[in-house]
Amino acid sequence: MLKKVLALLAMMYAVVSFAAVDVNKASAAELDGVKGIGPTASSRILAERKKGEFKDWRDFTTRVKGIKDAKAKKYSAEGLTVNGAAYKGEAPPAEDIKSKIEAKKNKGEKAALTEVSKK
Repeated sequence: MLKKVLALLAMMYAVVSFAAVDVNKASAAELDGVKGIGPTASSRILAERKKGEFKDWRDFTTRVKGIKDAKAKKYSAEGLTVNGAAYKGEAPPAEDIKSKIEAKKNKGEKAALTEVSKK
């Protein structure tokens, strides 16, 4: 009987330790419980959350100082979610992609002009 009780307690502990913590609903203590988030990070998160709930991971990483993609990925792996969603690695906005494509085109044109002028 004692073995069954201990096994049940161990399973309950495992379930609780892997429970997701939603950044929009968590208390400071719950945020501190996520591995890697300390009192400073949790206070920054709560301060930004007072201004309004986080819409998604991009909003979260943009608004909270010190949390970028690498930390977001780590926190998500430890059970942190934004509106119930795990971090998937946000794609850059379309305008960033367009500007990079234009820059590459311009760089290619400049290289071609340089070669023509050398001849």
